[in-house]
Amino acid sequence: MDYDVIIIGSGPGGYVAAIRAAQLGLKTVVVEKEELGGICLNWGCIPTKSLLKSAQVFEYVKNAKEFGISMAGDASPDLPAMVKRSREVAAGMSKGVQYLFKKNKIEVAPGTGKLIDNKTVEVTGADGKKTKIRAKHIILATGAKSKELPNLKQDGKKIIGYRDALSLAKLPESMVIVGSGAIGSEFAHFYNTLGTRVTLVEFMPSIVPLEDEEVSKQLERSFKKAGMTVMTDSSVESIDTKGSKCKVKIKTKKGEETIEADIVLSAVGITANIGELGLEDLGIETEKGKIKVDSYYMTNVEGIYAIGDIIDSPALAHVASAEGITCIEKIAGKDPSPLDYKNIPGCTYTSPEIASAGYTEKKAKEAGYEIKVGKFPLTASGKASAAGHKEGFIKLIFDAKYGELLGAHMIGYNVTEMIGEIVVARNLETTGHEIIKSIHPHPTISESIMEAAAAAYGEVIHI
Repeated sequence: MDYDVIIIGSGPGGYVAAIRAAQLGLKTVVVEKEELGGICLNWGCIPTKSLLKSAQVFEYVKNAKEFGISMAGDASPDLPAMVKRSREVAAGMSKGVQYLFKKNKIEVAPGTGKLIDNKTVEVTGADGKKTKIRAKHIILATGAKSKELPNLKQDGKKIIGYRDALSLAKLPESMVIVGSGAIGSEFAHFYNTLGTRVTLVEFMPSIVPLEDEEVSKQLERSFKKAGMTVMTDSSVESIDTKGSKCKVKIKTKKGEETIEADIVLSAVGITANIGELGLEDLGIETEKGKIKVDSYYMTNVEGIYAIGDIIDSPALAHVASAEGITCIEKIAGKDPSPLDYKNIPGCTYTSPEIASAGYTEKKAKEAGYEIKVGKFPLTASGKASAAGHKEGFIKLIFDAKYGELLGAHMIGYNVTEMIGEIVVARNLETTGHEIIKSIHPHPTISESIMEAAAAAYGEVIHI
């Protein structure tokens, strides 16, 4: 064997798995056809957050008078400069992965990988040259791409996906965004903040449909207050791109409506990259476009594993990383615990931000729990008032019988930095009173977690 482990894909699943493998003494090679770091680092999580930071700074500048700052002249957004900064940030992070690979003596095989058997991968380079490499274990970590619907065929100009949305040459006057999950909502916030007239279209009854219902309603209020048009229970039926504008025919509860826009952004989800891996030749089982694996990510073919967006688990970078570490530790003969998919944090970096973990109120009731719910509005938070971000709330859900924390749902300023506390608390089976008695610093947004727990038990001080 040439290696102990071959990993196809260097996204947050693949590169983290490679580093953990190297730490455990496994000779590792990563097959990658583009930049190290994959979509998340180069065309997803990191550049998106860079653009959102630019939007936040622009918003602060526009509202500088509210903070006691006088400015000469009006501020204007420079989209190409923002995009340039985001690309530089992404490039810097990719170089960081290169450094980590060199530090951990991980080899890289540039090109596209295809399975030949359960020990062999054929790598096709950019020049078409094919090379075969062998290993005891092969991990598939090829990620996903923007989903295309028949009536939303992307042309990269008028109908675009998230990758195009990260690098537009100029700011569009108007945009229709189809799909209000994390990707759609974040781009809606970004472009709306810069001055684009945004219409957000969602097929489900509420935006960010996977979130707690109260959180969804709050974000919709915030978006509308910011001047966005939000259309729920609606679907795009067709798009006419012949003229200078896109004519978007939208089916709503009240009937059909046609909206004109410069650009349509399709954010209807993602499709797993499993098409050219050679799965069928080896008889690797798939279901609904995802690879089937056991609790340690082995497929039905011994020696071949799959992690990240190509399996049936939450399509989140931190989930892929955790799966990669668990998979490698099992390969190395360790005894890792299977991941608890009921305690995965989710974050949406809109303004206000959204963060959640565990059961929603609805799901907790469906699971048969009697619950206590505590909610603390950020209008009562001193830190939120000082920061000028009073929108939102912290909501905690407890098991009424034993007091265990079942879930948390936050919408507001900086809440994505606070959800880690909830994940740790749930891992430790923390109770409401243990949170109430854990002193949180003042003034912080995080003390709202303590206040929300106190609200559930009738002990809240500040509301």
